Amino acid sequence: MSMPAGASVIARVGGGDINEAFRVRTADGSDAFVKTRADAAPGEYAAEAAGLRWLAEPGALRTPRVLSIDDGHLALEWVEPGRLDARGIEELGRGLAATHAAGAPRFGGLVQSNGGEPARFGSLALSNDPTDDWPTFYAERRLRSLAKLAGERGALSGGGVRAVEGVCERIAELCGPPEPPARLHGDLWSGNVMADVEGRPWLIDPSAYGGHREVDLAMLRLFGAPSARVFSAYEEVAPLAAGWEERVELYQLLPLLVHALLFGGSYRGAAERIAVSYAR
Repeated sequence: MSMPAGASVIARVGGGDINEAFRVRTADGSDAFVKTRADAAPGEYAAEAAGLRWLAEPGALRTPRVLSIDDGHLALEWVEPGRLDARGIEELGRGLAATHAAGAPRFGGLVQSNGGEPARFGSLALSNDPTDDWPTFYAERRLRSLAKLAGERGALSGGGVRAVEGVCERIAELCGPPEPPARLHGDLWSGNVMADVEGRPWLIDPSAYGGHREVDLAMLRLFGAPSARVFSAYEEVAPLAAGWEERVELYQLLPLLVHALLFGGSYRGAAERIAVSYAR
């Protein structure tokens, strides 16, 4: 277990399915959140820290300040948890719109020469190597890669894999009007939106990259957004392109494939159903 120098553990806290997490008292007497894992990949925590800073740059939403980092741990400022209030829900929708609109240099990772660190979803790692356009990135770096892995591991049936391939063949017509790359959180389920004691939103645990803004919104819809008001507040700032309703499940296919690989169960059937519907 790796910790910042001089830190002492106060309590173990929830840290997801992969990492151990702790509330610690640092050498200067302040509290911090520390996640750690013995087998963390080199650069994994550095990539998460870079994503937190990148999402905070536009000044529209909060992310925890990075206190210390190495290949064995990531220490962040402690945010006392609370519950989103009505003002916080509005702030989340409007702030997410502004964060997306701040943009990204490319469709892909944050490093110019290649994608840098892969996108991490639990124990899965997917390439963030950039592409010239969004449909190619979504098909090649996300759907096709996940379908191949799911087929190899038995997380999708042969028919399911073929259906995802069919979606990839049609991807240019399915993705809607071209948009510039948005600044994505990349793993925006409700558990990665936390509230502080004042009811204000914070983004945590990103897998950040440049992509299509509807990906973040689709995932937030799939796994329990705090309120439907988040989305109406978003559209008051940045209206979505025509036909976005027909693309919600297209972009939910990504997290469903991830969950089929990690957890199996009903996620497999949901992913296959959606893939078949778009492959027609």
